[in-house]
Amino acid sequence: MDDKDWQLFKKKLNDKTGIDLDLYKEAQMRRRIGNLVDRSDVDSYVAYFNKVSQSREEFASFIEYLTINVSEFFRNPDKFDIVEKDVLPMLLKKSPKLNIWSAGCSIGAEPYTLAIILKELTPNVKHRILATDLDVEILAKAKKGVYTDAEIKALRPDRKAKYFVKGADGKFAIKPEIKSMVEFQQHNLLKDPYQKGYNLIVNRNVCIYFTDDAKTFMYTGFLNSLVPGGILFVGATESILNYRQIGFESYRAFFYRKPEDK
Repeated sequence: MDDKDWQLFKKKLNDKTGIDLDLYKEAQMRRRIGNLVDRSDVDSYVAYFNKVSQSREEFASFIEYLTINVSEFFRNPDKFDIVEKDVLPMLLKKSPKLNIWSAGCSIGAEPYTLAIILKELTPNVKHRILATDLDVEILAKAKKGVYTDAEIKALRPDRKAKYFVKGADGKFAIKPEIKSMVEFQQHNLLKDPYQKGYNLIVNRNVCIYFTDDAKTFMYTGFLNSLVPGGILFVGATESILNYRQIGFESYRAFFYRKPEDK
């Protein structure tokens, strides 16, 4: 698997999906995809791409693996405790109706978590929660709103009973009152335009394989998308080291605020 093979693979992937691997850390991505090649009966990146492209199911599984769609409700509960008791109440004092973006929403656990919290904080207010992801197959799962016990393991028992219905297959379907609070769209964070006017943007466990330049591009886009005083919430291992240079100020650990005067 030489460099020419890798370059052609990247082009074919970009042409088909819009995923530009030049914006990802090369060594890590070559290793991750190389592991898939090694487990198949082909001997090159391009041959692997051609093989999985013959099956919609196989290609969907490949894209899900590539975009790292791992999520669960109230992931890192201590951080969502801060969202519930500090961040959202602070934002609600400034604006009774919030505009929220879950960027890289994966299976939908994150935006539905926000919906549950807002339902309890402001039961009669209609907020906007936009949830986006690059992977159309994972968005379909998110829209369906059906989850395994492992995906809702961090939920308090009262919330599980209140907002989910257990099916005969043992999976849990989120109730329409929460599902209707979230709007799903496909979006490529490294390519598509960013909407503006958000009070809160949540982007967690998405950029682990992005290059530093790609991260700066994305975080700058988030800054511009937030209203003054708006908050960016990132993953528990994703501190933004250059947040001052980008234009943010620190609010709490893993929470960054757009200054009021910007």
